Amino acid sequence: MNMGRKITGGKYHSLRKRRLHENRNKEGYAILGEKRNKILKVRGGNNKTIILRANSANVLTKSGKTEKAQIINVMETPQNRFFARQNRLMKGAIIETSLGKARVTNRPSQDGNVNAVLI
Repeated sequence: MNMGRKITGGKYHSLRKRRLHENRNKEGYAILGEKRNKILKVRGGNNKTIILRANSANVLTKSGKTEKAQIINVMETPQNRFFARQNRLMKGAIIETSLGKARVTNRPSQDGNVNAVLI
């Protein structure tokens, strides 16, 4: 039987349209490049800043201080090795910075910045 049809062949009609907050957002990954942000409207009348491209990261050093460092390259990503080739910034990715190798500790595509810890 066709999905969405009754046994008699008639259609089932939805009672209402989908609400704005029920729509899914397009999955956007932060990539290496000139910094570019985007502001999304989210439920509750709030705004969420997501990052589309980034070229700097807030890196926590061994001494416990945070410094801003330039991102040179994405070395590897735990989810998929092809993401590293596309220079995608995501949680757990190993990046090469001006301070040394670092691991991304947040979700840049959700937070609007890149935080990392030196390895």
